[in-house]
Amino acid sequence: MGEQAGGVGARRRTVLAAATAVGLLGGGCGPGPSSAATELDLAGLVDELTGSLSANEPYRDPDSAERRTAARAARALVAGGDKTAGGDKTAEADRLFADLGFQARHGVDSATGRECSSYLAGGSDSRTWGAVLVDRSATPRTVIEVPHPGFDINTEKIGLALHRRVPGSVLLVAGAHRQAAAGAADVAHNNRSLFHSLAVTFAEAGLDEIQLHGFADRNLPSSDVVVSTGSAPTNRLARRIADSLSELGLRTCRSWVRRCGQLEGRTNEQGRAAAEAGRGFVHLELNWSIRSDSATGDRVVAALAERLAED
Repeated sequence: MGEQAGGVGARRRTVLAAATAVGLLGGGCGPGPSSAATELDLAGLVDELTGSLSANEPYRDPDSAERRTAARAARALVAGGDKTAGGDKTAEADRLFADLGFQARHGVDSATGRECSSYLAGGSDSRTWGAVLVDRSATPRTVIEVPHPGFDINTEKIGLALHRRVPGSVLLVAGAHRQAAAGAADVAHNNRSLFHSLAVTFAEAGLDEIQLHGFADRNLPSSDVVVSTGSAPTNRLARRIADSLSELGLRTCRSWVRRCGQLEGRTNEQGRAAAEAGRGFVHLELNWSIRSDSATGDRVVAALAERLAED
């Protein structure tokens, strides 16, 4: 997964320029639910954003002020267009994300026709901090996290597909290869990352937290999926997800029933934060056979979406 010619910074600038030229960012978000709405393919943007990630790309952690700004941005994003508490929170979220190097666009998702907001970091000053997409058609209930795009191959695609099936969901995608900056960009194990600040704040706002990972079939040949809660207590959503995946005929390892190798996420920083706060957290590992087969992946996404809608 080497860098394309011109490097990661050039690639990100190209993505931003292309999105801006058509009046939106995060393909699938048009300029608004009107007759002039432009529709682009969000999947294409995700592919371009993550397809050339490299361990050699730049990355830095946010400083303490930037982490505070990220928390405020996440809270404003969840509040959305509520004008009862001092103004339009969407405009506030735009301003705060802009301070962090993100560019915002609002409109409709071409795949669902639902209103959405999209934020993408340009990668300037090593701020390769990823993307956030929120579905505005319902009250936010779920944050879908993809900490290792490109490395855990196709988890970003599965995350996007799940986001599109869950009205009101927030999709949080890391922006750097997990091995960049000597491993500092592994946001699942870095509680100083912007990803961590956003994830924790979304969870504090009451959103269910589900995090997607992938493993090689040979690493746990007895199982197709691993459902765990990291170091957080077992919760109802995790149990129901495990039941649904088992009903699909997938060999499902439940970490609260038996050991699941090194795939239980017990050192995951978002899981640790959930444990400390007494919040629910679901850590989901999918083997390569699932992630490489679109039909099976679609069935998994449908089962997850059904459970998230019920919770």
